[in-house]
Amino acid sequence: MPVLALLFFVTAVLYAAVGFGGGSTYNALLVLAETDYRILPSVALLCNLIVVTGGVFQYRRSGDLSLGFALPFVALSIPMAWFGGRVPIDQSTFVLLLGLSLLAAGVAMWFQQPKADAAPPSSPLVNWFVGLPLGAGFGVLAGIVGIGGGIFLAPCLHLLRLAEPKRIAATASFFIMVNSIAGLIGQTMKQATLEHLEALTDYGWLALAVLIGGQIGSRLSAGALSGRVVKRLTAILVLYVAGRLLYMSFA
Repeated sequence: MPVLALLFFVTAVLYAAVGFGGGSTYNALLVLAETDYRILPSVALLCNLIVVTGGVFQYRRSGDLSLGFALPFVALSIPMAWFGGRVPIDQSTFVLLLGLSLLAAGVAMWFQQPKADAAPPSSPLVNWFVGLPLGAGFGVLAGIVGIGGGIFLAPCLHLLRLAEPKRIAATASFFIMVNSIAGLIGQTMKQATLEHLEALTDYGWLALAVLIGGQIGSRLSAGALSGRVVKRLTAILVLYVAGRLLYMSFA
């Protein structure tokens, strides 16, 4: 248990430093620790929420988070994350989906554009045209496997050059927060039993680990460490865990 807490702490530091929550890696670490897969998404989503909520308020205070810009991306992601959280899934499919999600996330993070790159402003019509399908797809995946989905959204926004880097980071954090809430509600409704809730309390101590790690990571993102270095370290961690999960799935 202390080792798992340490790994959650390190994950929170790395992900918070690049504006994400770490839900995908929390899930993977729990799988590797042979935790009951039925409670994994709930634990990961709760930890996700703890890490990103503070960042969202900071982005809102600084003016980097525009709810008008974020709305097209979350309009369908919220109900789809709730729906995904309610979808029943067997353990082998869950591990496979999680491994593939981590693989895609690690590759996307490795090749994500540097923060220094500028981007022209986009029109609201383009945002709605792009945001609705992206939000729906990432939302349902987020709900099923217990992630926020921002780790997929941010590289897409950079690639499409829909906003400047700070606004993209703020939008991804907000996306993770609302999808984590919706997915957590869906997961709880799917398994709203006393045994499920009791099992979750056994992992409540992980919340403290990610709370401390998230605060440290947020300070690293302020400039104490190169964002590109942190992003590459995080990508390596994600890809390693993805490889472990895919090996487990196919072996």
